[in-house]
This record gives sequence, structure tokens and C-alpha cells, in this order.
Amino acid sequence: MQTFRAKYHLGQVVRHRKHPFRGVIFDVDPEFSNTEEWYESIPEDTRPDRDQPYYHLFAENETTYYVAYVSEQNLVVDDSGEPVDHPDIAEMFGPYSDGFYPLHVQLN
Repeated sequence: MQTFRAKYHLGQVVRHRKHPFRGVIFDVDPEFSNTEEWYESIPEDTRPDRDQPYYHLFAENETTYYVAYVSEQNLVVDDSGEPVDHPDIAEMFGPYSDGFYPLHVQLN
């Protein structure tokens, strides 16, 4: 079994490297753990490797809020200094400070 170390962590604000959205990480899979259909829907020439961490984000763009599933290679730290306005953030995290949201729920 291969071991992966996540570059980003829970509560961190990140943005997508190529697409115009940003979000707060609320879960991490050590490697791809979504459906085959989801994976195959990504164009082959841009499809990320399965063997890397994948992040669940409370995401936002200019028009909506949603949950995103993004490979590590497609994320970068969001250095805007701006909070993310996704309505589900308050269920898991405390107030935004210095690019992070502190966890305020107990994890299993």
C-alpha cells in the first residue's frame, strides 16, 4: 500500500489552478475515491492521476455555492485574504483568520 501525504489541510482556503473557484477544505481522501463515471467525465488530456490526495471543498464561484472534489495537483493556496461565503462552513468551522477556518466539530 502506497502512502500519500496531503499538502493541504482541513479548514484551509484554496483555489483551483485552472477554473475560477475557491473553497474551504472539509475532507481529504488519500487517493481518488469517487465514482468511475465522475473520473471518466473528465477529458482524458486533462484527467488527473488517481494516486494523489483528493480534497472535498465547500466551494464558491461568482454565481453559486457547491461542493467540489479536486485533485491536489489542481489546487493552490488562496492568498486573497478573503473569507469564503459558502453557507455550510459555519457547521464545521469557526471564524476565518489568516487563510484558515479552525475546526469546531469533533472528528471521528
